Amino acid sequence: MTDPILSVRDLAIAYRTGRKESVTAVSGIDLDLYEGQSLALVGESGCGKTTLGLGLLRLLPNLGEITSGSLTYRLKDGTTADLLKMQKEQLRRFRWNEAAMVFQGAMNAFNPVIRIVDHFADTLRDHADGKRKWTKRAVEARAGELLETVRLDPDRVLQSYPHELSGGMKQRALIALAIALDPKVLVLDEPTTALDLLTQRSIVQQLHELRGKFGFTMVFITHDLGLAAELADRVATMYAGRIIETGSARDIFYEARHPYTAGLINAVMPVKGDRPALESIPGYPPSLKAMPDGCAFHPRCSLATDGCRSERIPLQVLTGRPEGMSHAAACIHHDQCRSAFKRDAQKETSHV
Repeated sequence: MTDPILSVRDLAIAYRTGRKESVTAVSGIDLDLYEGQSLALVGESGCGKTTLGLGLLRLLPNLGEITSGSLTYRLKDGTTADLLKMQKEQLRRFRWNEAAMVFQGAMNAFNPVIRIVDHFADTLRDHADGKRKWTKRAVEARAGELLETVRLDPDRVLQSYPHELSGGMKQRALIALAIALDPKVLVLDEPTTALDLLTQRSIVQQLHELRGKFGFTMVFITHDLGLAAELADRVATMYAGRIIETGSARDIFYEARHPYTAGLINAVMPVKGDRPALESIPGYPPSLKAMPDGCAFHPRCSLATDGCRSERIPLQVLTGRPEGMSHAAACIHHDQCRSAFKRDAQKETSHV
């Protein structure tokens, strides 16, 4: 395989909670993403998914900071750049031109007092590489083309304020805005949140079509395992700020090797066959201020032993596949994990 388009090494992100205090929200992240791949980050609320997604573009809020690690992108011209070493102007040109983000909650992602066309104008003029002059006519032409791509009427949408659009229309307009400068990497944070089932289906179909047309590499954040099964080539499960399992969609849904991943799958109602009682994961995620020793999941894990309570296990590669295709899990009992399933995952995820 070629070099990864995105390579993350030992990334740690913390939030300041006081003058001299901080809490680590994400740590020890090692991740490679190859061109054309689609990666889903899954896990419970508060596990660090959105923090990691924001960190990938250095879009963290003021109280957040990347405390260690490296973020290396392969740019459109074939060169590589460490995002953590970029200065302000370099970052501005990088965002939306090389990598873009669809933020969670389209309702809050738009400025409510300017029209949709002005959002496109600001993005194109502020983040373009300077090789093209974005006149009013050029902005309207590009915005109209992209809105038609996501099945919106430019005449209806461009002159509208965000509150004049439905939730599904805003979400599609936000996706169109994110791909305005043909980024190679697109990060989507819960792209179907708060949308009805029919609109969710429409968004998923359009993401499939847009990937085929524009060829971008995708990282999307979700708690919806069905969405991950449908859109992702690879899945990374996060727990307490760490990636604890990663593999292909088929690996994760058919051969999960971490008890937490297995628990997530067992907590989902099957769409086919019998409907047994759901098996929720006992307990609650740990506080980031008081992380347990050893494996952070051990207080909730039925397979936990003394080794789990005393030692934090790094991701261990379980397959001999090429780099970027391997299956890895941070569990010393990975060989027992499949027997911990309460139901037959293969029957329930036959659509994967």
